[in-house]
Amino acid sequence: MKAFAALLERLAFTPARNAKLQLLQHYLERIPDPDRGWALAALTGDLQLRTVTPSLLRGLAAERVDSQLLALSYDFVGDLAETIALIWPEGAQDDPPLSTAVALLQGTGKAALPGVIAAMLDRLGPSERLAFLKLATGNLRVGVSARMARMALAGMGGPSVTEIEEIWHGLAPPYGPLFGWIAGGARPDSAALAPFRPVMLSTATDPQELAALSPQDYFAEWKWDGIRVQAASEGGVRRLYSRTGEDISDAFPDVIEAMDFEGTLDGELLVRRDAEIAPFGDLQKRLNRKAVGKALLASHPAGLRLYDVLLWEGRDLRPEALHIRRNLLENLDLGARIDVSPLLDFTTWDELAALRADPPATVIEGVMIKRRDSPYLAGRPRGPWFKWKRDPMVVDAVLLYAQRGHGKRSGFHSDFTFGLWHGAELVPVGKAYFGFTDAELRELDRFVRANTTERFGPVRQLSPKLVVEVAFEGLNRSTRHKSGVAMRFPRISRIRWDKPAAEADHLATLEAML
Repeated sequence: MKAFAALLERLAFTPARNAKLQLLQHYLERIPDPDRGWALAALTGDLQLRTVTPSLLRGLAAERVDSQLLALSYDFVGDLAETIALIWPEGAQDDPPLSTAVALLQGTGKAALPGVIAAMLDRLGPSERLAFLKLATGNLRVGVSARMARMALAGMGGPSVTEIEEIWHGLAPPYGPLFGWIAGGARPDSAALAPFRPVMLSTATDPQELAALSPQDYFAEWKWDGIRVQAASEGGVRRLYSRTGEDISDAFPDVIEAMDFEGTLDGELLVRRDAEIAPFGDLQKRLNRKAVGKALLASHPAGLRLYDVLLWEGRDLRPEALHIRRNLLENLDLGARIDVSPLLDFTTWDELAALRADPPATVIEGVMIKRRDSPYLAGRPRGPWFKWKRDPMVVDAVLLYAQRGHGKRSGFHSDFTFGLWHGAELVPVGKAYFGFTDAELRELDRFVRANTTERFGPVRQLSPKLVVEVAFEGLNRSTRHKSGVAMRFPRISRIRWDKPAAEADHLATLEAML
């Protein structure tokens, strides 16, 4: 555990990407199996452990530490795992391997789990306790993406990042065959129909960047408000994968049934009622389910709107130009539930801008712009594909509550709840965690400390004085929120120090945007 704890600590306090890569690569080269495999799985989000909840940890800490001291410490530190790691009474410290911690968290029943966690904490020092608790809660927050982890693997020699990604989802922790392959052994057999990860992604653009490009070199299509998926069908086995490689087939049996082809297609998963594309909120009702009942299948029918074809009848089409892949796609007959995203008719960027400004459906997020000659490249290369999203919706809201952040933000109040006027009352309408600079974060934190009216554990209620401009990408009705609406991807785009709270927007303004 000492080596894993040291890795997490150094990663958390190392901002530079290349330096993080070197730290991770050095760890993977130095630590033996299976510990390095378990660490890799934890960092990439592929480690499945029994859920350890904050309430379970609070209960454990309350048995060892004075409750008032724990509450004050948590309020000061701002992170529960870090608080417990620091305040837990010292015991006989040793250095159990990471694999021991993983085995305990994987194999212990719910009733015995608190005792096992407490016993492990007794064996560890503060840094190792923090690493163990972050492992147990699945909340590492050290700034390492799955892509970065695979780049570190490629840096060890042998297979490239692309080759590793080709088989990644056919592997399971602690990745013994993968490390054997990197050391010069045989290439592991990937699981059938493992998705091509990462998918090809676009970069944001604007009229100034587009002005230097020739419209004749590009296709354009609508950007639909669903989730990106790969539909893979091979030898009678059909799978539907999210952009992160998660198998979501069980939640969409209607789409699986319609996948009567041999190959891998790339597109958008949507809820579709005949020709109408439903809002993203309708699709959310189908996501993250192990099974879907007949009533939900009937009321929220899903379908695919295709963008691309990667494999077709045994042929890998990814190296081919997009216009070749697109021509094949448009000549397929895949039934009513699977169709192709139509291309837009434009000859100038001004014509495309006019189409973007007046889309035929409110669920359209903007336009996608793709070079006609582009191959299908993993990741987010700059140039082949662009997204030109519609301008975000904006409201002026009042800050109501603030909470400390986590990790490097644990010393600042960085999680904000904001509200709009509803008559003479301010009604919460959303939360935002980003959009501001580091300098603005410090200013917001000073405001919170100077304008707190009440405390509820780590949450501070604020005097309703400060107005912030909130930008968001979409809006849905919601029965879970008092306001009756839910924002998609809200962020604080501007702090309105100049605007009095009485001049903030009203809930009716937000409702009108629906």
